[in-house]
Formats: sequence, C-alpha cells, structure tokens
Amino acid sequence: MPLSPKLEAKLNKLYAPDSRIDDVFAGNDLTFITDQQGHPITLFIGKRRPDGAITGERYVRRLKLGPDGVTLISSHWENKGKVTRS
Repeated sequence: MPLSPKLEAKLNKLYAPDSRIDDVFAGNDLTFITDQQGHPITLFIGKRRPDGAITGERYVRRLKLGPDGVTLISSHWENKGKVTRS
C-alpha cells in the first residue's frame, strides 16, 4: 500500500535530527525515526499498543542527496511489510 500524498508531504518536512517522533495522522498512529539531518527515514504506521510500539506496517525511505550531501534531490518510501510483536 503506497503512502498518501498528504502523509508524504508531512514526511518531507525536516524534524529534530536523530530522534523518534510519535504522532497521529488520519486515524493511524505514526512513529518515525529521523537521520542526522532530520529527514524521516523509517516509518511505522498502524495502531499503537500500550507499551508504545506500533502494530501495522513498516516503511523505509531511500534518499538521493546532492553532491554537497545535504540537498535532497529525491526520495522513495518502500513498504517493508507487517510489524507485529507479541
């Protein structure tokens, strides 16, 4: 299942570097991890459990940066499958 354009627009923003952000979007719980520059690179989307973990889908982002290593040229989110932990 591809990400919605509205969710992708939210994930294209810069956040605090090397952090974990918990949020809610369109009735789904989100947790995403950012890289050293603040780009979200790992996304968990689904239902949050009482321990804070998400049961749902995991996505990983591939970034293509410019020669300076900072400018974002393009990115692509890949669905890595279901996340369920007992």
